[in-house]
Amino acid sequence: MGGDGEVGLSESELAGGWLAQFRDWHEQARSSGMAEPDAMVLGTASAEGMPSGRSVLLKGVDERGFEFFTNYDSRKGVELAENPRASLVFPWYPLQRQVIAIGSVETVAQERSEEYFASRPYRSRLGALSSSQSSVIPDRATLEQAKARLEAEYPPDGPVPRPHRWGGFRVVPETVEFWQGRRDRLHDRLRFRRTQAGGWIVERLSP
Repeated sequence: MGGDGEVGLSESELAGGWLAQFRDWHEQARSSGMAEPDAMVLGTASAEGMPSGRSVLLKGVDERGFEFFTNYDSRKGVELAENPRASLVFPWYPLQRQVIAIGSVETVAQERSEEYFASRPYRSRLGALSSSQSSVIPDRATLEQAKARLEAEYPPDGPVPRPHRWGGFRVVPETVEFWQGRRDRLHDRLRFRRTQAGGWIVERLSP
């Protein structure tokens, strides 16, 4: 907190590690009532370096990194197979905060993908099974027809199989930056950076 009541972020206020700091800010974002506090902008790039971005939902975070789930044959899935590195941005605008994580990407265990898929609402499971994500389709009716066929095959009171090419990724961070907006564009930017020895250091970045 700044001396004039302005919200800031000082080194003395920072948690002892990136995970504890993220969980603290994430809980504040959730309790603030803002829309979609779990939304994060995922940036990937093809093997040739062509970038792309989209919003996905955080589905888990621990000391290993940030989890999300998708179709492996989607654009992001293909790009992550070609170039397994990514960035994440949590744009918590109402709090004038961002968290930016950058690192390598790995697939999560199949058991974890099965567990999460089974926990999804019925219509979300059908949607994943109906859609060949990022592929070109002739019209909306194609999706609706596929969904109708699957509803007949897999009624709401029974199981829906996880698509073979659907599962989870984990972004394993090498840096996690906590950005707090301040007046006059003199924002606070504190970054946890993994060292070659495997530990973490904290750096202040100029705004």
